[in-house]
Amino acid sequence: MIAYIDIEHISLSRDNERWQARLGRVLKVKYRLEAISGLPCLIMRYEQVSPARLDELGIRAVLISGSATELPHYGQDELAGMTAMFHQVSRPTFGFCGGQQMMAHLLGARVAPINETESGTMATGGWQERTHELGFTAVKATGPHHLLSDLSPDLQMFEAHYWELKEIPAGFHNYASSAVSPIQFIAHETLPLFGTQFHPEAFDEAHPDGQKMLANFFQLL
Repeated sequence: MIAYIDIEHISLSRDNERWQARLGRVLKVKYRLEAISGLPCLIMRYEQVSPARLDELGIRAVLISGSATELPHYGQDELAGMTAMFHQVSRPTFGFCGGQQMMAHLLGARVAPINETESGTMATGGWQERTHELGFTAVKATGPHHLLSDLSPDLQMFEAHYWELKEIPAGFHNYASSAVSPIQFIAHETLPLFGTQFHPEAFDEAHPDGQKMLANFFQLL
């Protein structure tokens, strides 16, 4: 069994329309991950995660969602289990967009808006007035990596963000970049720990690169 960790902050549930849309997207990703991996996928809330709980459930790989809530809204205590998971890696772990940002943040790297002088938030919808990436976007592979096997270096990946990594966490390397955000795909030197600024899970028939990348990830199991 694999786990898909939903890191959306519970405060979003106060907006019922956005919350229901979110739940639909999470379920869609669950089905996609099951189809690609051939394994059942358990959806978990980030507050429920700990290394011990993942071990107890027999989780073989962890995939981490994006989020429409900025990192400063999360409390240290509610992220204790996620922090422990990132510091005690014992299974392949892959963060998408906000999942990568949370991973990098909890490992000590700086994460911030692409343009820190602009204003506007996810909650108000003003983020799209800020420097951002949205939609299928050209991403350039900058070096070879197993997760990029059998893919062109000229990737098309779905993006939806206005925050980004400002530095690469210690022990990681970056393997892809875009015109807007240079840190697009990080992988640890020795641990099976990966993150993308883009959303590989948001592929479609015309843009299958994310699907292939996920298939390469599941080959690690």
